[in-house]
Amino acid sequence: MHVDHVIYAVGPQGLAAETERFEQLLGVRSWDGGVHPGFGTRVRLIPVSDERYIEVVEVLDHPVAAKVPFGQAVRARSEMGGGWLGWVLSVDDLASYEKRLDRQAVSGLRQFPDGRALEWRQIGVKGLIADPQLPFFIQWVSDASVRPSALPAEIGLTELEIAGNRGRVEEWLGLDVGDVFDGVRVSFDSPSGYPGITAVTFETSKGVVRI
Repeated sequence: MHVDHVIYAVGPQGLAAETERFEQLLGVRSWDGGVHPGFGTRVRLIPVSDERYIEVVEVLDHPVAAKVPFGQAVRARSEMGGGWLGWVLSVDDLASYEKRLDRQAVSGLRQFPDGRALEWRQIGVKGLIADPQLPFFIQWVSDASVRPSALPAEIGLTELEIAGNRGRVEEWLGLDVGDVFDGVRVSFDSPSGYPGITAVTFETSKGVVRI
């Protein structure tokens, strides 16, 4: 199980302005990740070392966004002003998660501006909507050459701060979450407002940056 990426839903400033803010804070460039045609969203990507990345996402004015869980989740977070939407874990096989969570994985597709396609399967977005501290799971289908991990990374993900309950997350994952999980420090605090990721810390050429 790998901490694959973290997702940030943009606020009223929009995708371009929010991504520029990330670039300035982290001292890196972002990449156009294209659109999720089945989710009604578009993204920009910031690669992170250890085969991770940041996904900055914006919901589109498209009917499909109101019909599927991911589009609904992005819209809801954006309408709250934007912020960290969630964290995503990649696994080699989703079959055991389908059985344990008693739900079926769905296909994901992202189309790059140059026409390439990135495919995966995912499960757990409805769990994220119900309880934003919970990550969802993906299993990559496409070759590694088109995954975000193929982009050059200049920063590292060092810590996730989560408003929530460690025991609840461990129950969802089916395993223990120590103070360090897959090389990333994970801390939990009782939620005083919106549950879920409250801050993410990165190691950059400019030093430690907490967003």
